[in-house]
Amino acid sequence: MDYHFIGKKRPFLIIMLLALMWTSCKIEQVAPVPESNKDLTGTWKILYATRNGTNLIPLFDLSQFSITFNGSAGTYTLNNPVPFIELVNGKYSLDNPKYPFSITFTATGGQPVPTAFNYPIIDGSRQIIMTFSPGCPQNTYVFTLTRSN
Repeated sequence: MDYHFIGKKRPFLIIMLLALMWTSCKIEQVAPVPESNKDLTGTWKILYATRNGTNLIPLFDLSQFSITFNGSAGTYTLNNPVPFIELVNGKYSLDNPKYPFSITFTATGGQPVPTAFNYPIIDGSRQIIMTFSPGCPQNTYVFTLTRSN
């Protein structure tokens, strides 16, 4: 083996090795993407509804019910009410606009009523899932709403 050749190239190899080490240790600055506020604006219809685990869809016609959220005003309007958290229109608010776990409905002239809230994306579409007990605490309703077109 020709060690004389390697000896002549040694400064070049050391410079290359240092350059590779310097560029490989570069720390990349990644800025986190800020979470946006959850927007409920629009009209939502019942996709699934249960009471104490029993599917209500085949038992009752819930297809006419909808709730319209006006995000800029913080109001909601009920259309064809069914057993729901509130029975009249009013205002709503989220406990945290970016990461909500609770939504509070305040009917016109009524008291605030908070309820559990989930806002997942399922099969590519946003849904609202609310769990509540209107009136009788032994009855627990779970409504899954989807934005209507």
